[in-house]
Amino acid sequence: MTDFNSAIIADFRANGGYVGAPFHSDKLVLLHHVGAKSGVERVSPLMSFPGDDNWIVVASKGGAPENPGWYYNLLAHPDTVIEYGNETVPVHATVVEGAERDDLWRYITSVNAGFASYEKKTSRTIPLVRLTRR
Repeated sequence: MTDFNSAIIADFRANGGYVGAPFHSDKLVLLHHVGAKSGVERVSPLMSFPGDDNWIVVASKGGAPENPGWYYNLLAHPDTVIEYGNETVPVHATVVEGAERDDLWRYITSVNAGFASYEKKTSRTIPLVRLTRR
């Protein structure tokens, strides 16, 4: 885990799910996931778009040409947990596809321009993943 992510995770846990600079957000989740190949447990801080008993997370990897590792880990092990606020929530991950994905993407990029800039950096379609409370 990078020092950057370690600091975000510590900030998240120390402040009941609120993260300060550079994010200034209560919309982050800490995604727990198990390596698809390695079996190693990891935690990734991710911006989320919460709904009724679900959270949408974006597999942007900053616009890199490949998807982030956590995305493949969720494909292999879709039942996991997230930390949201002070709560640990069991969730099931599913990839959002088709028109629903396109509608969500338009919304996400309208409220967070950073994701639109990532889209311009890559030729891949950036996956959206729904984490639904189990």
